[in-house]
Amino acid sequence: MTDALERGTALQQLSDNLADAVEQAGAWTVTVNARRRFPATGIVWSDGIIVTANHVVEVDDDITVGLADGRTVEATLAGRDPSSDLAILRVQVADLPVPPRATTEPRVGNLALAIGRPTPSGPVASFGVISTVSPYFRRQRGDVAESLIRADVAMLPGFSGGPLIDASGNLLGLNSSHFARGGGGLTITNEAIDKVVAALQTHGKIRRGFLGIGAQAVPIPQALGAAAGTTQETGLVIVSVELGGPAEQGGVLLGDVILSVNDRAVGSVEELQEVLSGELVGQPATVSLIRGGNAHSLTVTVGERGA
Repeated sequence: MTDALERGTALQQLSDNLADAVEQAGAWTVTVNARRRFPATGIVWSDGIIVTANHVVEVDDDITVGLADGRTVEATLAGRDPSSDLAILRVQVADLPVPPRATTEPRVGNLALAIGRPTPSGPVASFGVISTVSPYFRRQRGDVAESLIRADVAMLPGFSGGPLIDASGNLLGLNSSHFARGGGGLTITNEAIDKVVAALQTHGKIRRGFLGIGAQAVPIPQALGAAAGTTQETGLVIVSVELGGPAEQGGVLLGDVILSVNDRAVGSVEELQEVLSGELVGQPATVSLIRGGNAHSLTVTVGERGA
């Protein structure tokens, strides 16, 4: 009987802690009215800035945000990035509470809560565990979103744009059903959101670079690595070079094996895409590679995809 009582007490304590976490998250979780059908959810990111999912912002004007204190305020679209499914809204309201962020990396098996505020009645929650933590996520179109989380929480109507929190109420990221395959959704991590927000505020868009190559990851044999002066275990072998592209102009050849760009190792296509994004676009970059069994270095000016 004592064991059963102790188990019941522990479960009740966990239940109360989760309810407290939802209540705390509700203070910085908002309603986003930016589409013709059911409203969606957003997160207070910083003073006057709301982040939400891009796919729920179907209009550029007449957007409103419902705050936790019951007020509905006008919002302007400050930027959007369809590839990462993120949009920034700006509100003329100061001193809104911002979320505490998780300070440790999420682990598979950790408890998590998805929070939504699709109606003025208050926050709505679903509960589950983190099933996947992935440093990269490749979509069919080839874009990469960095460090995504999948949790087996129910993505209820209007949850897109809302937060995923840990059991202590700390923010793990923003939920989106846009990337769902076979139901559910994915969570864009805080780090990835920070990069998009900073880029949109600086450039008004996300700048994504390219070299104009086709490449695939290959292991580097120890003897070849030693001859080329590297201990790197994988590199990118060039299987195609775009005519007139940045790589061709910089002297990259078929069969070259790229090791790094500006001293950042690129052992996979995803790592290369990460390195090429952001401030490197339009700038000369040092590409270190193996050619004919020897170390080689080239300078390539990174192009901008879609420019």
